[in-house]
Amino acid sequence: MQDFVINITGIGKTYRIGEVIVNALREVDLQIKKGEYVALMGPSGSGKSTLMNILGCLDTPSRGKYFLNGTDVSNMTDNELAEIRNKEIGFIFQTFNLLARNTSLDNVALPLVYAGISKKDRILKAEEALRSVGLGDRMDHKPNELSGGQRQRVAIARALVNNPSIILADEPTGNLDSKTSVEIMELIEKIHEAGNTVIIVTHEEDIAKRAKRIIRLRDGLIEDYGLS
Repeated sequence: MQDFVINITGIGKTYRIGEVIVNALREVDLQIKKGEYVALMGPSGSGKSTLMNILGCLDTPSRGKYFLNGTDVSNMTDNELAEIRNKEIGFIFQTFNLLARNTSLDNVALPLVYAGISKKDRILKAEEALRSVGLGDRMDHKPNELSGGQRQRVAIARALVNNPSIILADEPTGNLDSKTSVEIMELIEKIHEAGNTVIIVTHEEDIAKRAKRIIRLRDGLIEDYGLS
């Protein structure tokens, strides 16, 4: 199991909406190796967002087991999950999720504050992360002083700053034009080539095809594991 960064078995997620019970995920098994580049695809209601939330430790399964880097996170408390998220997972969101009043540097350094890193080291690590995404000259700029592509680069730098086990990107090009989308996907590919495990959630086939493996969901089940 040690070469799997993600190992889930029999994962199910059930919601109750009024009197109706919704099985968002049904007995899903999935293994993702360290260093893989995987895309999660599926139509609306397929369960891909629920699976992403569980993989990202934003939600817990109703049943089944989830081992992240060998640690069972299936039944952790909210506080324990928050700690694991900050240490193990770098998130890239469609809407960037940057703090409007903070500079690029402060936005990128934020996960390090929660990790208890000293201010001096936070600044050094955040500067290095911003330079790695080509924004060494935008460290003091606030989000409203940046283009959409630059904002997403800040978000990517923030995702990388803690050196997480996995990078989880949810529709990372959803708010970008075609040219900028290509640039962001090329940057994500470089991140993968540097040895990072990357999971991208998308409904766009051309974006998914950039990954090395496409996992397809339908009706709460994985219908294609993308293994040759």
